[in-house]
Amino acid sequence: MKSVKIFAPATVANLSCGFDVLGCCLDTVGDEMKISLTNSNEVKITKIDGANLPLETHKNVAGVAVEALLASYEKKVGVDIEIYKKIKAGSGIGSSAASSAGAVWAVNHLLENPFTAQELVQFAMEGEKLASGNAHADNVAPALLGGFTLVRSYEPLDVIKLHTPKDLVMTVIHPQIEVKTSDSRSIIKHNVSLKQAIQQWGNVGGLVTGLFTEDYDLIGRSLQDVIIEPLRSILIPEFDTVKKEVIAKGALGCGISGSGPSIFALSKGEQTANIVAEAIQEVYSKTGLDYDIHVSKINSQGVKIID
Repeated sequence: MKSVKIFAPATVANLSCGFDVLGCCLDTVGDEMKISLTNSNEVKITKIDGANLPLETHKNVAGVAVEALLASYEKKVGVDIEIYKKIKAGSGIGSSAASSAGAVWAVNHLLENPFTAQELVQFAMEGEKLASGNAHADNVAPALLGGFTLVRSYEPLDVIKLHTPKDLVMTVIHPQIEVKTSDSRSIIKHNVSLKQAIQQWGNVGGLVTGLFTEDYDLIGRSLQDVIIEPLRSILIPEFDTVKKEVIAKGALGCGISGSGPSIFALSKGEQTANIVAEAIQEVYSKTGLDYDIHVSKINSQGVKIID
């Protein structure tokens, strides 16, 4: 039985201005999975450790994503999936995406890579559709490709890997409250003003340009969201206070990670990222809420094999 053990990374999606199209991959936070090929011709979730998630294949994002891959594969094959969850569900740092992306990456590896990265993103999106009702790629794309990614188009799917400046470090706080992606999406307006759209387009272009030119000031100026953040931030305790404090401590920018409740701050250098983490901790220590804080470099590889 061929098998592989992998690290399936957490991700930060949207990056303020890029709702459903921008994301990046974290290096120190993620799940572990063991994927095995079998002769059963079935996809089975054989073990889940660390979370109360369904073992039924059609109810599990990893199972659904792998079934989508195998539906396009020319031969019959069985897959057993073990999931060791380190990313809490509803955290806003790509818990479902890690399972979906990790599973399809591992199966593709065991099958000797018959599918391209773009195709893997498409399969993993089926897991995201199960989780949130929307087949978005802004988490699964960076998990699979690594670094920063841009979804230029969904129809047809066109995912672009962007440049990752080496000094960028992410600080993320996850307050121990759950904000379901489906609930967070329900408060979003479906129509925006032309003025808001122009501001958002400019910020997306500025952020992409800042990444490629390693212009950290431009990156910071572009991490602005005039459309989604004003609505979603009301669901996150002390969001405005955290944003104000981390900018004062030198962060390039701050925003909601995915659908929340996690908050991200992007900094130049680990020293600043750690100072930012202390500032966030000071704010949240007064709330009475439990929380996790992660400081991570950007993972330019994505899903990777571990011993």
